[in-house]
Amino acid sequence: MGALDPTSWIFSSLLLSLRVSPAFALAPPFSLTGVPRLFRALFGLGISAALAGADPGARITDFSAAFLIVGSVRELALGLISVLALQLMFGALNVAGRTLDIQAGFGLGAAIDPSTGAQTPLIGSALTYEAGAVFFALGGAEDLLRILQASLQAVPLGAGHFPAALAPLTEFVSAVFVTALGVAGGAILCLFLADLAIALLSRTVPQMNVLILGLQVKSLVILIALPATLGFSGVLLARLASFTLASIPRLIA
Repeated sequence: MGALDPTSWIFSSLLLSLRVSPAFALAPPFSLTGVPRLFRALFGLGISAALAGADPGARITDFSAAFLIVGSVRELALGLISVLALQLMFGALNVAGRTLDIQAGFGLGAAIDPSTGAQTPLIGSALTYEAGAVFFALGGAEDLLRILQASLQAVPLGAGHFPAALAPLTEFVSAVFVTALGVAGGAILCLFLADLAIALLSRTVPQMNVLILGLQVKSLVILIALPATLGFSGVLLARLASFTLASIPRLIA
């Protein structure tokens, strides 16, 4: 390996950070932690500097303004693709949790996310944090770094392009949403059966207050079904995390 040119290393690190840093700064599960966004962005810059120093293929030799501007846009687009994949994965789980919230009558309230201070669905937050725990337990952060490092062989630094076909993206979106609904499918079915039983009961006893009874019954059902759902969803969440990471190279190419 040839001697490391400081100028090439600095520009290569800054350019590569546009591909690496967005995933750590903007995408869950990293954004679910209490670590400041600036620190996560600087962490991505440090990873980029290490990659540019260790891999000769991650260095550039053209320092012209035109190449740097165009290359920055291309690298940022590649970085946002990995952010999009992770956001879709966790967003699908949030939608599944929001569906459960509305069915159970919890849609009238919201929980406060301690990491962002924003209002989030109660059950959606539980599914999201469980998915984050599974992601880190499976070594998802390390796998993401390997994918980003391997992407330098498929897409050289500064030579990225927007995907020409949207078929991989549409297939990925449909797969993650179907899997996310499968995670919450058992609890959704239990709440549907409870709604059906209450509807039949209201036809038999018309004077009954269906709204009050429904809230009480469905709250009891979700308290029983939700722990079982969270307990048995680990395999699906692991498959969802693995599928998301495996789909990132296809989305980038």
